[in-house]
Amino acid sequence: MIEARRLHILRAVADHRTVTAAAAALYLTPSAVSQQLTALEQETGHRLVDRSARGVRLTAAGEILLTHTNAVLAQLERAEAELAAYSSGEAGTVTVASFATGIGLVVGPALARLAVSAPGIRVRVQDAEGDASLPMVLDRQVDVAVAVEYRGGPGADDPRLTRVPLYAEPFDAVLPLGHRLADADRVPLAELAKDAWIGPFAGNPCHDVVVLACEQAGFQPLLEHWSDDFRAVVALASAGAGVALVPRSALRGMDVSGAVVRPVEGAAPTRRVFAAVRCGAEEHPLIRPVLTALGEAAG
Repeated sequence: MIEARRLHILRAVADHRTVTAAAAALYLTPSAVSQQLTALEQETGHRLVDRSARGVRLTAAGEILLTHTNAVLAQLERAEAELAAYSSGEAGTVTVASFATGIGLVVGPALARLAVSAPGIRVRVQDAEGDASLPMVLDRQVDVAVAVEYRGGPGADDPRLTRVPLYAEPFDAVLPLGHRLADADRVPLAELAKDAWIGPFAGNPCHDVVVLACEQAGFQPLLEHWSDDFRAVVALASAGAGVALVPRSALRGMDVSGAVVRPVEGAAPTRRVFAAVRCGAEEHPLIRPVLTALGEAAG
């Protein structure tokens, strides 16, 4: 009989590609992870992973088992949800990981709604970049992620996750006051090809949006200044250090008096924000109201 906890370890190893990283995500020691993998191989009668100095790679048998693992773990999530519903578990804690703007825009308002509609649910919030929260959900560190689409991230058809779309928002161009396009109603991105750029670090989902938008406009942005803090990005633009693309919601309530904010001409670059849970957990009596409140807060 295959133990479910060992399937969870197999998926973590497949996601993180090294035993050490999987162990850290699962709060286990690397030796414990290796022992569980060995036990799983003995249970199945197949070698499931190839180990090398560069990390761990699933064998063909491991890939087959991983496909079933996703289905089994999703079904276990559904079983937990039904059992919780049977016992009328409407009081408990749900942990939500979200990037900072998402906390202000939807998570905070959702908490206010839940205080009225589901006062027995206690929500704990963790600030996490848009590309960090999905692995946290998969590793069971949090229950719900408010995340954004990014290159290399789990796709909308990923069988491990259930998504709830929340909102999509455009990026606006932020220019120094004296910029040659400061008086334009809309900014053609191609006209910024030779400007110095300010942007998030590689790995931040917003970095991917900025680079992709520039590539579609026919150039690679000349990134000279880097910050994941949009207030810092706007401050640098105000100082004349360069131009930037910033999500519209991140500019709300921000002092932009030293810069010019303009919409982008044509199809504006957009970030799409969604809530995600482990597949099968969406019907849990504690998680379902949280997803509903997030959707209502997003409008």
